[in-house]
Amino acid sequence: MIQLARLLLVTILLVAASATGAPAQQPPDPGARSQPPPDQAEAVQTTDVFDLLRKLRHKELTEAERAAEKDYQKRMIAFAPVVGAKPSSGVLVGVAGNVASFRGDPKTTRISSAVASLTFSSKKQTSLTARFGLFTRDDRWHVEGDNRFLWTSQDTYGLGTGTTSADGVNMKYDYVRIYETAFRRLRGSVFAGAGFHFSAHTDVRPGEDADPAWEESPYVVYSQQHGFPLESQTSAGASLNLLADTRDNAIDPERGWLGRASYRMFFNGALGGDSTWQQLYLDARTYTKLTKDARHMLAFWLLGDFVVGGVAPYLDLPATGMDTYGRSARGYSEGRFRGERLLYGEVEYRATLMRNGLLGMVAFLNTTTITNVQQGEKLFDSFASAGGAGLRLLINRRSKTNLCLDFGFGKQGSRGVYLAVQEAF
Repeated sequence: MIQLARLLLVTILLVAASATGAPAQQPPDPGARSQPPPDQAEAVQTTDVFDLLRKLRHKELTEAERAAEKDYQKRMIAFAPVVGAKPSSGVLVGVAGNVASFRGDPKTTRISSAVASLTFSSKKQTSLTARFGLFTRDDRWHVEGDNRFLWTSQDTYGLGTGTTSADGVNMKYDYVRIYETAFRRLRGSVFAGAGFHFSAHTDVRPGEDADPAWEESPYVVYSQQHGFPLESQTSAGASLNLLADTRDNAIDPERGWLGRASYRMFFNGALGGDSTWQQLYLDARTYTKLTKDARHMLAFWLLGDFVVGGVAPYLDLPATGMDTYGRSARGYSEGRFRGERLLYGEVEYRATLMRNGLLGMVAFLNTTTITNVQQGEKLFDSFASAGGAGLRLLINRRSKTNLCLDFGFGKQGSRGVYLAVQEAF
């Protein structure tokens, strides 16, 4: 298993390195889809679920609706129920929505997208999130946001990827996360920017009153060792960021690559911050067509999250499933593995099952390696690998937004069912 995980990470590293080494260029039309040969154009006309519903009702688009589809300024809206089951949440229900639009000519302006969700779980968890990536006219500015408001609980297992499921101690807390970053385009597909980052975990308490395991839980032991308060912990600061993005569509890319580096600085006393520490966050993604029409393709994702200075609060340490959209490490719950330095890799096969694009599928493999400095565990000493498969239903063909149903399986019997709007990466 360790050798397989090493091979997966090395493969993704090589692919990502070769992609990010390519010269930056202005992306193709963000709304364009791969075009079939002229004699097949009509046979493979893209169809989403709303087109299907119209056909079943024997209704055609009105002239006004046809004209609206050609208006790039018209917003593309997609909503879907959220249903899932994970060890950290139990049964999960709610609603998620995606709003996409072009704030300029699609030939020179990338698509903007926002995803919001409200969910409730059988473990009395409530989650309200709003994440977005916006581009102004001609891509002059790019603004990203990751905002979360959670009344939740989570099992903590200690640091590193060598922990077992028997090590978990449940904790409850409230969480507010406000991450906002603004980029200015430098040249071509390269952007530079600065960000504001605020993360506050409050009303932290044992999952069960008077839990005898609480005083020896990883959270309490780590916090006491480093002088953090137990009831609440806050990190606040700023970041410097560099971004290169040649993808044709950030919602469901068919080609291009993304490379990102973020250096984040958190300060003791800033907006209640409990310590001074620094974080380096790296993200690389690339997409390879296996067929000319992109009906079969491979997607690669490499993510690095490192505490490079100071001591971070326990719940702000790098952890699985804590990326912007919470889609990494499918097969494990959020925060299942945590430590001072994290390296994550994933490869996903994507296929269109119907020629009109209505239905698709994915199969994925991922692996995570994390450090535990106190115990001497280094990167690549152990791995948490997972895999799975899923289905895709096209719910808005203009924005290429899919309803995604995934089944993930990890080690020690870990598993999860995920229903979400928009691709994992």
